[in-house]
Amino acid sequence: MGNPCDTQMKLVAGAAGYVLEDVPHLTDYLPDLPSYPNPLQDNPAYSVVKQYFVNEDDTVTQKIVVHKDSPRGVHFRRAGPRQRVYFESDEVHACIVTCGGLCPGLNTVIREIVCGLYHMYGVRKILGIDGGYRGFYAKNTVTLTPKFVNDIHKRGGTILGTSRGGHDTSKIVDSIQDRGINQVYIIGGDGTQRGAAVIFEEIRRRGLKVAVAGIPKTIDNDIPVIDKSFGFDTAVEEAQRAINAAHVEAGSIENGIGLVKLMGRYSGFITMYATLASRDVDCCLIPESPFYLEGRGGLYEFIEKRLKENGHMVIVIAEGAGQDLLSESLQSMGQQDASGNKLLQDVGLWISHRIKEHFSKKRMPINLKYIDPTYMIRAIPSIASDNVYCTLLAHSAVHGAMAGYTGFIVGPVNGRHAYIPFNRIIEKQNKVVITDRMWARLLSSTNQPSFLNPRDISEAKKEDQPATGLLDGENCKDRKSMTEDDPCIS
Repeated sequence: MGNPCDTQMKLVAGAAGYVLEDVPHLTDYLPDLPSYPNPLQDNPAYSVVKQYFVNEDDTVTQKIVVHKDSPRGVHFRRAGPRQRVYFESDEVHACIVTCGGLCPGLNTVIREIVCGLYHMYGVRKILGIDGGYRGFYAKNTVTLTPKFVNDIHKRGGTILGTSRGGHDTSKIVDSIQDRGINQVYIIGGDGTQRGAAVIFEEIRRRGLKVAVAGIPKTIDNDIPVIDKSFGFDTAVEEAQRAINAAHVEAGSIENGIGLVKLMGRYSGFITMYATLASRDVDCCLIPESPFYLEGRGGLYEFIEKRLKENGHMVIVIAEGAGQDLLSESLQSMGQQDASGNKLLQDVGLWISHRIKEHFSKKRMPINLKYIDPTYMIRAIPSIASDNVYCTLLAHSAVHGAMAGYTGFIVGPVNGRHAYIPFNRIIEKQNKVVITDRMWARLLSSTNQPSFLNPRDISEAKKEDQPATGLLDGENCKDRKSMTEDDPCIS
């Protein structure tokens, strides 16, 4: 697929430790491109808005908690409409593609990209790519209009279909070039955005006037930099139904245990927030926080203690938790799916059997009910707050592409939407910090043990970033030297 690191990062240094991690622009490699007045200035819907256009110098800071002597730190270019655009309405030929797993809100993003292009910028040529990346060269396209997408936000899934893998950079860019497409909107997770970064780099290498915009999608909320991913609120809300059912089942019988497995391959955000929202959960297990079953302070001991105290309990576990505890006979031996994700065993089913086996040996009768709502959660339509969020993401992406920005993803940073370089999104995953206050709040809510020994806690603290996460003087120097030494940064 190529190396997404080939997408070079633009760094702009300013006074007092200010660093702008800028996104590419079409004029970086097509310097003679003409610009045009933004048609929004004549749109009656926006005539009442005061200062609707974003100032070219507006940026969004990555960290907002600072000390009085802190440097200004890393910033991103603020999203929104510009006074000048680099596409005329009748020349735009846009396409939209969805890749990877399902997530609430996909159809809302598709709808709002189409309606935003159509109603704000007068664009009439918009295609939907069927079936993910391979749809560029292996399937037919779908013509998208506001009428066609009018009600799709009320449905789960994606009307365009999706798939994992199928990324052939040369074939995809050939298809883009052959079809005369000049704006590409790519909706997907970190693997999808790695592919988008490579597509952008190939487009730039060929010198094509094509803007590539990414809309980050992951139900696990594991994409870094942005405040949260769309569909996450819906997932947490829907998870409550499963937890409530588990609580009812457990509380209706002696020594009842309700066990719920939620999504979260590498990050336990859904599990953590669903637990905090529910207040009925006695134990929350996530990938970031190791746990053990037997011995003093282990899970078995805690289950027995809670059953003796309350007569029932609810356990919520993320799909990626406890994978190290599964025996070698159950391991998938490092196998991966088409997106490069490690194939996980069903830890919920496994731990159910282990709990039953343990208490059977102790001759302590229990009644365990295992609930796995995984695909129910990700297949539903998005709730109201996610619909609003998806609208803002879609419109910000459209404004960026029309303004000539390319090779970026869009998302909120401290509540303000920004254009973020692909590199920052794909360099690492967002994970629950178990030395953070939010995890402490959860432990306080459930009254569960941390299952961590002092060495684990010490190691976790070493891995965490400083509270402000701002670049100090030395780090700024390091970042500047990276631009000279690292071929991935310019």
